[in-house]
Amino acid sequence: MPYCHYFGQPVFVSSSSVYNIHAANSPQCHQRPILSTIKAFQVRRTRNLRQMSTMENPTNIVWHKSPVEKLDRQHLLQQKGCAIWITGLSGSGKSTVACALSQGLHMRGKLTYILDGDNVRHGLNRDLSFKAEDRAENIRRIAEVAKLFADAGIICIASLISPYRKDRDVCRALFPEGDFIEVFMDVPLHVCENRDPKGLYKLARAGKIKGFTGVDDPYEPPLNCEIVLQQKGRDCAPPGEMAETVISYLEEKGYLQA
Repeated sequence: MPYCHYFGQPVFVSSSSVYNIHAANSPQCHQRPILSTIKAFQVRRTRNLRQMSTMENPTNIVWHKSPVEKLDRQHLLQQKGCAIWITGLSGSGKSTVACALSQGLHMRGKLTYILDGDNVRHGLNRDLSFKAEDRAENIRRIAEVAKLFADAGIICIASLISPYRKDRDVCRALFPEGDFIEVFMDVPLHVCENRDPKGLYKLARAGKIKGFTGVDDPYEPPLNCEIVLQQKGRDCAPPGEMAETVISYLEEKGYLQA
């Protein structure tokens, strides 16, 4: 049976599903699967990778200790690594505050990185849907990346809806005590829906988006978060002012010095 190497792995196909091409155009094989065969293999490969990511830790791996540790990196950067987890409804201002916070800390000479929920789905989490189990995996992966940034001594700002308490609690458990700072954008649903910067609420109300948080899927507000950024009525503090609230917390807790 003919085969072609795809991503370094042999793909076996029947003679009825291939066509001949010149060897000069394909150094690895003389016959190529049709597009449907390639697509089917991609789907299987993605499924296998997802299964691998959720497997229990094997017993034959050992953590390799580095001579340069978190305290060394923090001393070099003159700051303490942590994760600032901004959660709230779509349209509550999470990304706007994250950017204002990053800018404010940058102006103070502090190193940050933003993990935006939408941005991460363009790459690392592009294989995940918005079903409950995939949303949980999306959050888990972002938390693991945030943990690496924090270990590097960087102030990591994660900005994503993360609607379920249990998922956020799992994230918190990954970090040392105090290094996971949950920030709740406490903005009423009707305010977020009136803003609707991406037009998603309109699509959800029209039934064109299923499982949209706040419409036909719940958002569970934090019960014991570190910071609440609240909008009361029509009064909404500027993003820079909200960012300063978070920066004041970081200063008070000693994260802006080593």
